[in-house]
Order: sequence, then C-alpha cells, then structure tokens
Amino acid sequence: MHDSRIDALARQLVRYSTALKKGEKVLIDLYDVPDSIGIALVREARAKGAFPFVRIHQSRLTREMMQGAADDQYEIAAKLLLAEMKEMDAYIAVRGGQNISETSDVPAAKMQLVMKHMRPVMDHRVRKTKWCVLRWPSPSMAQQASMSTEAFEDFYFDVCLLDYKALVPAMNALKKLMDKTDRVELIGPGTDLRFSIKDIPAIVCGGNYNIPDGEVFTAPVRDSVEGYITYNAPTIYQGIAFDGIRLEFEKGKIVKGEAGAKTKALNKILDSDEGARYIGEFALGFHPKIKEPMRDILFDEKIAGSFHFTPGQAYEDADNGNRSQVHWDMVNIQRKDYGGGEVWFDGKLIRKDGVFLPKALAKLNG
Repeated sequence: MHDSRIDALARQLVRYSTALKKGEKVLIDLYDVPDSIGIALVREARAKGAFPFVRIHQSRLTREMMQGAADDQYEIAAKLLLAEMKEMDAYIAVRGGQNISETSDVPAAKMQLVMKHMRPVMDHRVRKTKWCVLRWPSPSMAQQASMSTEAFEDFYFDVCLLDYKALVPAMNALKKLMDKTDRVELIGPGTDLRFSIKDIPAIVCGGNYNIPDGEVFTAPVRDSVEGYITYNAPTIYQGIAFDGIRLEFEKGKIVKGEAGAKTKALNKILDSDEGARYIGEFALGFHPKIKEPMRDILFDEKIAGSFHFTPGQAYEDADNGNRSQVHWDMVNIQRKDYGGGEVWFDGKLIRKDGVFLPKALAKLNG
C-alpha cells in the first residue's frame, strides 16, 4: 500500500521548502531511494507547473567510480554537472543507502580529487538555486538510531513533517540577536571557546534548506577563534566514524586535533587544504523532536540543545571568507543529560543547559 506520508513530504518539499513556481526547473537528485518518493516529487512539481528533471544514483556504483577517479575524468564530469546545475532554478536531493560506510575504503587522495572537482557544482547549487536536501529512512539508519525499522520510519516522518513555519518567528528573533552580537563564548565540559561573529549575517533554517531542519547559523570571524572544544556527539565523515573529537585553536586555526585511535585520520582530513583548519560555520540547533545523535549529520546538527562548530567551507550569505573542500559539521550537545553547557553573547547568558533564556526564543525550547 502507498504511504500517504510520502505524498505529504513531497508536497512540503515542493510547496514550502523550495516554493516552486510555474515554469521553474527543478533537479530531483535521488540516491538509493524507492521510486515512490521520486514519483511523488515529479507529480508535485508538475502540479505547480514546474519542470522536473531527475538524476538517479547508486552508492555502490558511486564508490566504484571514486575508487578509480582520474583528474581528467572528473574535470569533465564536473563541467557537465555544473552546466546542468546552471540551468536549474531549484534542487531537491533525497539520499538513501544501506551502508553509511560505503565510501570508507576510497583512498583519501581519490576522495579529495573528487571533492575538489565537485566543489564548484555544490557552490553554485547552494548559492544560486532554491535547494533542499534530506535523507531517506532505511534499516541501516534505524540501526544507527538504535530503533526498529518501523519505529524509525515513524520518527522520520514525525521529524520531517514538523510545522517549521510555526518556529520562524522565534528563529527570526534569534537571527536578530546573532546579527547584533560581536563576542561569543561557548562553555561546557572539555569546552572553552571564544570568538567573534561581528558583521557576519545569521541565516534562518526553517525547513527551506535541509529536512529535517531547525537551526540558525552564522560563521566566526576567520582568525578570531581561541580556546578548545570537545565534541560529545559521534560523527562520520568520508565514511569514517569518529568519537570524542577535541580541537584546539589559536588565531582561528586548529593547531591540535585529537580523536583517540582516529587522530591520524582526523588530521589527514584537516590537512586537505588550508581552509580545513579554520571554521566556516557556527550554528545553534533546536529541533524539538531530535534528541539523540545517530551519526547522520542532517539529523544530528539539529539536535535540541546543541550547537555545531564546523571546520571548512563557509556557506550562504554567512560567509567569513573561508574556502575549503571540507565542510564537517561537528556537534556538541549542551543539555543537562549530556553534561550541560552555556552560550554567551556579548557577556549575556543566552542559553543554559540547552534551554534558551530570552522570552523571544522560548518557542525554540520545544
């Protein structure tokens, strides 16, 4: 039987997240997902008078291509993909897969080669189109979340179909506060960071970029970061799982990175280019229904009471000038059940133990 929640999700992506209009062109990018979501998106786009274009990917084929990636080959591939992207007004990607570690054995040099060539395609998509990206539920995701397949599917649709529009007024209040802030302090177990966000606009993410959504982000002044941070949420990057990452900063640069037995792998990624050792994003997450990490960044970066502090590329209008092929959203959860923590703006306590204190932000507490 067809699941009506798929139609509801497609409707939200087309009519709210990307707000497709008559005559607009949308690229629907599908990675290891059932036909049902692709069909639903095509039908919704057509119902709005838009023109859908579809690309279909399989992760095992992608891995095989990356294993033998050649510079000349991916230069051509990127040129073709960029030409296609330049024709689009909007972009919707639905990304599934049975194995989050599918690319873990792709040599780092090959991974860097591919990312170098694909960066202009991603930059154009992010800067020049209306875009939205989301995962698709699978048994492997349920396993990551320590849930049954059925329970995870219920959780997935509950999270993705949140009434994001209802949170927008409080998100706008947080944006206004961040826009007038200079100095930020983040304090918690293993964390003592200080930096400036002066004159770097904050961006509201209320269901119009990623699904699930629920964050407001900006970026630190590139050379302003001082101190250290210990991330208490597990993460995965380039198919490699990391736990307990600790970073130390001087004049904005990561001068020391530790991740236990994965320290060497961590530093190899941070040495991908100069920008990988600087921070491209600072964001506060507050999705009321996402409480626990599951090594899936589109969920984990929105965890209630969290923030993420991202080595690598700066995005959108919150641009601090940092450029990198890396963009790694690492998450710290500050709720009491994760050890607590504080967020200070210009000497004023804004959030304590994951709870926003200003009245205008109360609806972001769930």
